[in-house]
Amino acid sequence: MKFIDDLYEFYKDKLVGDEEDAVALILYTLQEHTREDLMKLIGEMSDEEVFQMVGQFLIGQLKEKMAREGLGQHRPVDENQKIH
Repeated sequence: MKFIDDLYEFYKDKLVGDEEDAVALILYTLQEHTREDLMKLIGEMSDEEVFQMVGQFLIGQLKEKMAREGLGQHRPVDENQKIH
């Protein structure tokens, strides 16, 4: 993706290569753009890039909801409850 390639080239000498760098750089960059800018960027993406972006967003949203609802936390097992 050209946007990421350009962003990386501009900041690569300042990055240490960890996830915090990526998150901070993307969040900082997004603050500098309007919704219209972002929609234009999405319009320039391939179908696969759009699919991956939306998929990652939806996965994150579902994980957050499951965490809020307490799913995935270990609960006491009821011996009378069938697992299968």
